[in-house]
Amino acid sequence: MQTIYWILIFLGVFCTMEFMAWFTHKYVMHGFLWSLHKDHHHKDHDSWFERNDAFFIFYAVVSMTCFYLWSYENVWYCLPIALGIMAYGATYFVVHDIFIHQRFKLFRNANNWYAKGVRRAHKIHHKHLGKDKGECFGMLFVPFKYFKK
Repeated sequence: MQTIYWILIFLGVFCTMEFMAWFTHKYVMHGFLWSLHKDHHHKDHDSWFERNDAFFIFYAVVSMTCFYLWSYENVWYCLPIALGIMAYGATYFVVHDIFIHQRFKLFRNANNWYAKGVRRAHKIHHKHLGKDKGECFGMLFVPFKYFKK
């Protein structure tokens, strides 16, 4: 019986992370921590790394804390929570950094309806160089209008 709970927690956390990414992007990155995020919209340096890359640290620490609680404190449900956060982080890296922004030259020829919609929504988001007037703050789930031709 614990297996079904494990799977449900993992999937629930993974899906909740999309909301957390949207919320963090809209209210933190485009809010009081714009100073860390603005180089993602308007590159003002020659480094491959961006100040924006620091945002992954928060969720990595939450995930590592859950791994610790599972491993050393025997809190079983912390393992699917940790893995759900980690899986979303890996997905975010692949979709956002590799697929959309081409920080590594992979998936360049992905051309299906979902790929086109996600790219289109992200391009609209980056149309605004400032922190205001932004739209499309999510990553995996974007409004349906971006999937239309």
